[in-house]
Amino acid sequence: MRILVLGSGAREHAIILALRSERTEHEIFAAPGNAGIAQDAVVVALDADDPAAVTEYANGQHIDLVVIGPEAPLVAGVADALRERGIPVFGPGRAAAQLEGSKTFAKRIMDAAGVPTGRAVRAHTVDEVAAALDELGAPHVVKADGLAAGKGVIVTDDREAALAHAAQYLGPAPVLVEEYLGGPEVSLFFLSDGDHVLPLSPAQDYKRLRDGDEGPNTGGMGAYSPLPWLLEQFGGEDAFVDLVTTTIAEPVIHQLDAEGTPFIGLLYAGLVLTPQGVKVIEFNARFGDPETQVVLPRLVDPLSELLLAAASGHLEDFSRPAFAEATAVSVVLASEGYPSAPITGRLLTGLDAAAAVEGVHLAHAATGRSDEGVVATGGRVLNVVAVGTTFAESTSRAYSALAKIGLDGGQYRTDIAARVVED
Repeated sequence: MRILVLGSGAREHAIILALRSERTEHEIFAAPGNAGIAQDAVVVALDADDPAAVTEYANGQHIDLVVIGPEAPLVAGVADALRERGIPVFGPGRAAAQLEGSKTFAKRIMDAAGVPTGRAVRAHTVDEVAAALDELGAPHVVKADGLAAGKGVIVTDDREAALAHAAQYLGPAPVLVEEYLGGPEVSLFFLSDGDHVLPLSPAQDYKRLRDGDEGPNTGGMGAYSPLPWLLEQFGGEDAFVDLVTTTIAEPVIHQLDAEGTPFIGLLYAGLVLTPQGVKVIEFNARFGDPETQVVLPRLVDPLSELLLAAASGHLEDFSRPAFAEATAVSVVLASEGYPSAPITGRLLTGLDAAAAVEGVHLAHAATGRSDEGVVATGGRVLNVVAVGTTFAESTSRAYSALAKIGLDGGQYRTDIAARVVED
């Protein structure tokens, strides 16, 4: 197939690497890509958020499938424009993408579908936020209603910090003050063709910047998959996935379909395992980052066939995707100053040596090329992904490779997957 992947991060690089690993050889294009993606796909100078530009390119290049990676093109309506021209696209239209683009919309859909989630108060002013904080109590959870590049959520015991965060995002749109849901968090992806859903394998990511879940929230500093500790509480991964599929994913997909906004693409369920059961923290309308980087390397079935089936409305022809029993760990290398004020333009060294470590590959997130070599162009620079037979092996490989990479001021967590290594 001729496949166009929209996006420039490690998630998109992970998708491209999964497509490249298939027995069938594909022609893969990426827009706008990054320095790492350029080694595995034809990079195109194309505005991924422009529906007309993407559609014209895909049509002119006879693209068989467009895969939308980040959220911005979805909310911009890129998928709608492609579908109007009859081009298969993996990604929901603008209306269904509100599941991520509007926290208020997502809460309404969950309520209508009977999906378990926390209480939420929609606040339009700082005074309304203050009243909601007092009503729901600490820890305080405040979320921007719209897209905020992974930085729109704060969880804090500091009431003043919660108010300041709300004030930053209040404007034409409200903010949501939510009930804090305590417990282990799990990310679970579902492929959807608008009617049917197929689950992938769960993962756990690390949102805080520093070891021990300290420091500010980030877009994600690492992840691992599978989750062996699900055995104790649910009897295993399959039982957990079945539960979430029937009580959360299917009701939401059917509710969206009933409202005339079918969801075609990747439903990301951010879940928390509370004492009262599994509840939804949030939904995203695309593959999660960095969880994609540890889920796709374990996928046995061809990713291209699954994505095309979802885009074409034929997921009923497929059984649940199979995953290898291997373990996968990803550690994010970030720039100095991330997440508030990342310093960019610094040179990366040792990439070839890191990638040469057994079981390791690099998923580039924010890299570019200069006369000197590969440089950091953003906050989360790259993911070191390692696969092994045990978590001890994959974690050791990831950190051994990371030690070979040089980035002045670079930062990363040293405790990714520590819980399962110790188990």
